[in-house]
Amino acid sequence: MENYILKDENAVYYDCGYSCDNEIFLKVGDETYFFTDARYSQDAKENIKEAYVVETRSLLKSVREVLRKKRVKKLVYDPKDFTVAQFEELKKSGVYLIPKPMFSWKKRAIKSDEEIELIKKSAQINKKAFDKFASFLDREGRNRSEKFLQFNSKIILSDFGERDLSFEPIFAINENAAKPHAHPTPKVLKNGDLILFDAGVKYKRYCSDRTRTSLISDGLTFEYKQSFNNSNIQKAYDLVLKAHDEAIKRARSGMRAREIDKIARDVIEKGGFGEFFVHSTGHGVGLDIHEMPFISSKSETIIEDNMVFTIEPGIYIPGEFGIRIEDMVVMRGGRAEII
Repeated sequence: MENYILKDENAVYYDCGYSCDNEIFLKVGDETYFFTDARYSQDAKENIKEAYVVETRSLLKSVREVLRKKRVKKLVYDPKDFTVAQFEELKKSGVYLIPKPMFSWKKRAIKSDEEIELIKKSAQINKKAFDKFASFLDREGRNRSEKFLQFNSKIILSDFGERDLSFEPIFAINENAAKPHAHPTPKVLKNGDLILFDAGVKYKRYCSDRTRTSLISDGLTFEYKQSFNNSNIQKAYDLVLKAHDEAIKRARSGMRAREIDKIARDVIEKGGFGEFFVHSTGHGVGLDIHEMPFISSKSETIIEDNMVFTIEPGIYIPGEFGIRIEDMVVMRGGRAEII
């Protein structure tokens, strides 16, 4: 049985149902330990599943004591979890440390039915928040800055602080939307502008992720069907939507992730915008907003049922406009279903 150590909050939560910002989780044989300080120990004892809670002022020192007591010889760790100083401290235990990058992501890549239901709930809440934000933009968005509108999107998405967000929302107008991860500017929204909105919320810690590109006009919506005044924008938008639809329609369990990326990329390349599709087609979503599988041109991951990931092709013309359409899908019965 593999011994391992975790420090990432979501990785720890997945294993024991609780995490905080100062913790270490250790699995040794059949036993599991949760190390934390006095600020969190009581909360941990009330919420944790099947782990010894060890209250300590020095997490790594206490971990070393357990490793020595249990005579652990080998221990798996994720190099992303620990600083060099923490790694050197851990080495003092004398245990042989085995690096396994992303090993928690790998075991979380195939979601349980319960996890899928939580993700679906998160996506449903997110969609309703998108609709509320569209109504807000239609009523009050004109002559307001990206900064103001992005800030208000957070209020609406979080329901005035009731929910956590999956990430900092992206709200971008016209040429700023050509930056896939645009930061809001003082630019003011006008009728006829293109907007790109990318946002997500959490439900019981599980993330959602969605992007829509729309035209600012009376009766603004985030529906797929959009009609732009600029023919080049319309052509690009229609290509992105086609790439999105084709990738979802043709994705199959048993494919390599890069094959799904190629389906979307081929549509955009054949339409003449290949050089402007500058990121991967998608990424896994769960406790982390970006996790396995990664739907990229280099990914050899075999897609399996119960994997959840995004499909989000895009076209970005520097200095002019950007378009992205994103939905989350779950693989069920060998095919992709939009969540």
